[in-house]
Amino acid sequence: MFFFIGAIFGILALSLEWIFEIVANWVVDWQHRPCLTTSRCMSVLFGIALRQLVEIAPIEEGCKFAAVVVPTYYLQRSYRLLHSSVFLFTIAVALGFTAEENWIYLFYDTASIFERTIGTPVHAMFSAPWGYALGIYISSKTRLNRDNKFIIQAWLNSVICHALVNVLSSAWRYSLPLRFLSYGLFPFLLWMFWRLEQLLRKVQGKPPIMLISGNTLQRRCWLRSLVLFALLLGGNAIFGLFLLVRTISPLNPSKFFDLDILWFILTHFSLNLFFGVLAWSIYRYLRHTARRRYF
Repeated sequence: MFFFIGAIFGILALSLEWIFEIVANWVVDWQHRPCLTTSRCMSVLFGIALRQLVEIAPIEEGCKFAAVVVPTYYLQRSYRLLHSSVFLFTIAVALGFTAEENWIYLFYDTASIFERTIGTPVHAMFSAPWGYALGIYISSKTRLNRDNKFIIQAWLNSVICHALVNVLSSAWRYSLPLRFLSYGLFPFLLWMFWRLEQLLRKVQGKPPIMLISGNTLQRRCWLRSLVLFALLLGGNAIFGLFLLVRTISPLNPSKFFDLDILWFILTHFSLNLFFGVLAWSIYRYLRHTARRRYF
């Protein structure tokens, strides 16, 4: 049920964005312009970031929030909803929202099936913070004012993360040095996926995955730098494989066995696989260190 509600509210979000675009274009030049210089690209990127923060992210996160709150309001009259139930409602709504969005992209042929497959869990990762906060509030017997503030803060966190991902995902279209911003996309997505996993473990009553276990400030800073390094390595390994698939996907499959193309595929796949395995090894080392420290 929540999946289909998410799809319906996805259509509502698209309609609101369309209306916002019309109204905004009466006031300012809200359309994207091509950038020929670095300074022009900077102003265009700033405009895109402002559009994401003012329009896209608040509307989409607001519609998903409403898609969870409205049916939950009626369900809690008859049932005592658990923290985990509300969190799973949020994930279901986000997936329904993504399904509607994927249909739009594929219908108008503005993205490939591979790209939309990569982007399918992203809306769930965006909404996880406010879904967790809303679950705490609804399942609590004594609803305090700080719980309301927690929901607002979590929702704003989701809006900022949503806007940031959309900005980073569009940076590759521009010339250097702005294109380098795209290398921050997949590490950031990897961190959000890890955050989603942590929140899911919390609502299931499982202990969180510990990676930072140092006693001293110097040790904790060293472990945090390793976490960041693992995210950079792992995220950009995924990004490299993503670019590899995008590069070879237009080719005829029979061309894959040409010596030059086969060598290109093997070298790029092996390089990104090496970085991915290295990131995973750092992650396992951090978990082993934390487990040995606490157990």
